[in-house]
Amino acid sequence: MKFLDLAKVHIRSGSGGAGCVSFRREKYIEYGGPDGGDGGRGGDVWAEVVDGLNTLIDFRYQQHFFAKNGQPGMGKQRTGKDGADVVLRVPVGTEILDEDQETVLFDLTEVGERVLLARGGNGGFGNLHFKSATNQAPRRANPGQPGVERTLWLRLKLIADAGLLGLPNAGKSTFLAATSNARPKVADYPFTTLVPNLGVVGVDGAEFVIADIPGLIEGAHEGRGLGDTFLGHVERSAVLLHLVDATAEDPVADWRTILGELEAYGGALAEKPRLTVLSKVDALDPETRAARHAALAAEAGAVLQMSAVTGKGVSDVLRALKAEIGTDRLRQKPAEKEAPWTP
Repeated sequence: MKFLDLAKVHIRSGSGGAGCVSFRREKYIEYGGPDGGDGGRGGDVWAEVVDGLNTLIDFRYQQHFFAKNGQPGMGKQRTGKDGADVVLRVPVGTEILDEDQETVLFDLTEVGERVLLARGGNGGFGNLHFKSATNQAPRRANPGQPGVERTLWLRLKLIADAGLLGLPNAGKSTFLAATSNARPKVADYPFTTLVPNLGVVGVDGAEFVIADIPGLIEGAHEGRGLGDTFLGHVERSAVLLHLVDATAEDPVADWRTILGELEAYGGALAEKPRLTVLSKVDALDPETRAARHAALAAEAGAVLQMSAVTGKGVSDVLRALKAEIGTDRLRQKPAEKEAPWTP
């Protein structure tokens, strides 16, 4: 399934049906009078969060969502049928923005959440509605109200408890593959990761979700590389895990590059709790590793060391993430079922 996190949709609610002008005319029955029914109500346009989706790819192939119009009223006091609603099914974490792509109308973060995007028009009154003691044969009816037509943007921000940051080839995908059942592509060239990946990680009986996004480079806020488009997927996380490649020429400069891109992105992302980890330490001799760790710690504060390939330090990193996330977002790891005894 292809990943898509931004989609433009055109919606229109249904128009109400027109009221009917009709009079009862039956042989041998006097005092027939008006009997025109009301028009039916137009259909609404809704957005609903459903389980099992993690992309907006469905909206690439269908961008127009039009609800049905209400049917006109009919004689014999018959009301027109209401128009059918239209429901846009979106994944958890979807933001609905106005046409300017800046005004957030709704932020959908829970499965089953349902919001009204466009209300259908009311049906018009038939001439029966206007009957009175002084106007016993009204010959007028109301037209139905028109529907609402608008253009909206859907933007997906993945729901994760921790987000991975770093330059390309800093070891983010390797760490996610080593600690979860996620299988992101891992290779020795930059920008191997092209779309965000999610993985569920377990440690000490608790589980939390980690989001891996494509690597950032200097000038990402200006559109260089893959840009900072995917930074929105770690905005909802409680803590950021910043991986710094220990085999790089200048790990401190790499750390400063990512920090500068976070500050240029704006918002509260740069102020989020951040855990700095020196990765790929298995590729260095002890003296070089100690020197680079000391240089990075002097700049960034507390720094952990880890090798996702050998597993060294991985448990310490996961426990540090768990402590930053907090108990309100953690989920208890389900107990493994014992195999039934067989003779």
